[in-house]
Amino acid sequence: VQLQASGGGLVQAGDSLRLSCAASGRTFNNYAMAWFRQAPGKEREFVATISQSGSSVYHSDSVKGRFIISRDNAKSTVYLRMNFLKVEDTAVYYCAAGRLGPNPEYYDYWGQGTLVTVSS
Repeated sequence: VQLQASGGGLVQAGDSLRLSCAASGRTFNNYAMAWFRQAPGKEREFVATISQSGSSVYHSDSVKGRFIISRDNAKSTVYLRMNFLKVEDTAVYYCAAGRLGPNPEYYDYWGQGTLVTVSS
C-alpha cells in the first residue's frame, strides 16, 4: 500500500492543524493505521494508532487530550487532528499501515512524512 501524508506546516504554539494520509494500492480497511513522529536528533516516537474499523484508538501520553486520530475508510484516509500545539510537537510526522500497536515494527508500510513546525 502506498501512503501519502500531507497537511504539515508552520504554526504558532496553541494553534491547530490536521494531517491527512491517503492510501492507495491495497484494501485500506485491512490495516490498522498509525502516526509516528521524529524530531531532529531524536528517535521515531509513537503518536497514535487506530484499528481497521476505527473502533479502537490509542494515543501516546504526550498527545492524549490534544491530538485525535481518525479514519475514513470510504476515502482510504487517516487523519490526525492536532490541537493546542506545543513547540515540542515539532517533528516530521509519518503515517503507517500495519497491525495495531505502538511499536514501529508492527507497521509494514510508511508514508514519506510531513513536517510540522511549531513556533513559540
